[in-house]
Amino acid sequence: MTNKLNNFDAVVVGAGFSGLYMLYRLREAGFSTRVFEAGEGVGGTWYWNRYPGARCDSESIYYNYTFSEELYKEWTWSSRYPEQPEILKYLNFVADKFKLRPDIQFKTRITEAHYDEDQNNWRIQLDDRATVTAKYFITGVGCLSAANLPNFKGLENFKGKWYHTGHWPHEKVDFTGKRVGIIGTGSSGVQAIPVIADEAGELTVFQRTPQYSAPARNHPYDPEYIRQSKENFKEIKKQMRESQGGQPVPTPTKSALEVSKEEREQVYNDAWENGGLGIFSSYYDITIDEAANETAAEFIRSKICEIVKNPEMAQKLLPSYYYGTKRPIIDTNYYETFNRDNVSLVDVKSSPIVEITQKGIKTTEAEYELDAIVFATGFDGMTGPLLKMDIRGKDGVSLKEKWMGGSQTRTYLGVANSGFPNFFMITGPESPSVLSNMPVSIEQHVEWIGDCIEYLRENGMETIEANVDAEEAWSQHCREVAEATLFTKTDSWYMGANIPGKPRRFLIYLGGVGAYRQKCDEIAANGYEGFTLKFSKKPVS
Repeated sequence: MTNKLNNFDAVVVGAGFSGLYMLYRLREAGFSTRVFEAGEGVGGTWYWNRYPGARCDSESIYYNYTFSEELYKEWTWSSRYPEQPEILKYLNFVADKFKLRPDIQFKTRITEAHYDEDQNNWRIQLDDRATVTAKYFITGVGCLSAANLPNFKGLENFKGKWYHTGHWPHEKVDFTGKRVGIIGTGSSGVQAIPVIADEAGELTVFQRTPQYSAPARNHPYDPEYIRQSKENFKEIKKQMRESQGGQPVPTPTKSALEVSKEEREQVYNDAWENGGLGIFSSYYDITIDEAANETAAEFIRSKICEIVKNPEMAQKLLPSYYYGTKRPIIDTNYYETFNRDNVSLVDVKSSPIVEITQKGIKTTEAEYELDAIVFATGFDGMTGPLLKMDIRGKDGVSLKEKWMGGSQTRTYLGVANSGFPNFFMITGPESPSVLSNMPVSIEQHVEWIGDCIEYLRENGMETIEANVDAEEAWSQHCREVAEATLFTKTDSWYMGANIPGKPRRFLIYLGGVGAYRQKCDEIAANGYEGFTLKFSKKPVS
């Protein structure tokens, strides 16, 4: 492409769940919109994360768009927890149904977006050196798209092949008979380990922190269940939008400490047998009271000891942090995998990795010869995807400077920033985002942003910008809600603890999806309270 200047009403970054719906919403309202996507196709996180065992941990009948009843009824999921290929197929189905591709430019990264105060627009630089301008700049980059590859000494010397779960090859990786090492036992590691173990000659798991995981109990959907879900679309949609976490499940009202041990064990066991995240949502105080949390933690630890036959191996797999304060994980045969003869476990807390050698991985105690290494080392979450771009607002101040690398990260509602007019983030820091069912939170943000932009057009407004005091008050509220829980007491990627030098801050709003939606709606109904709206200098026709 040549350096041709193109002007749009809105530019959107990313063609995943967020970008696709934002494009549809704005285009339906008559705004010229262009989406820029680094990948060769739609899908966002489900385009990049193709590692073995990649699967959603929200039930599929809830992990989809609800803005179109027709779409909901046309698509049928195969099983309770969909695998990556099926979710990617769904998003391609959406792109085709609504004819979205002509307005998406693939294989294109936005390197910088600078606000032009004289023109009241955003000047956006692409990696092919082309420049476009837009009145509104909207990011749909997701919270987990900036892959974290730790700076291991000697990686360039490794003679075998290495992969990161967040940037997996599109062709199948064949581990048959090979000696494979996998670093990391977060969600992607827990999903990948059983699948790789089935294929590899030897699998060595390098674990820093053992995880709490519960069985998914995935199963094909019964056609009658699907039929009923489609019939109850309106009620399911209402329940999801008003819920705590974006799933139509009742908010727990009991404390884990007010029931007998026998009753509590039965509740946990029923949740374990049913599969999914039922233990996490069994009692309201699991994430706020240490004693209540320990009842769930000890239950899962007891299950690990039951499943893993080797007592020494089982001990290595027992977690000790507050359950649920790292991402709750569900799995298929994760703990069972450690009963296999071809699987070994290395505790890298007691024996840290020193370097990657030509032959494999060297710890303080031994060198492990490997044919392939898998990095399941996660992402620079929440702020990382946004800070990969050079986003600059008024007076040339960058988002990175404003947030000071995360220590002063603050937003208004997780959707806007003071000093950055007409810049919107879909599921940005300090919104419910990753502690909710993402499509529900994405739809809420897209609809709120879309309504806001229409309001500006209808009222002859040129710009909208968050006020500093409103931003500070929202950020303070988010901190206060988080500090009342156990989440801030655990080192996790939620806190930025997986990135060396990244300041510790909990950047997720824990007040719940329903309460958050209500607050956003109130702000809009009050003429976008907490924002400064400016009229166009040009006369409104």
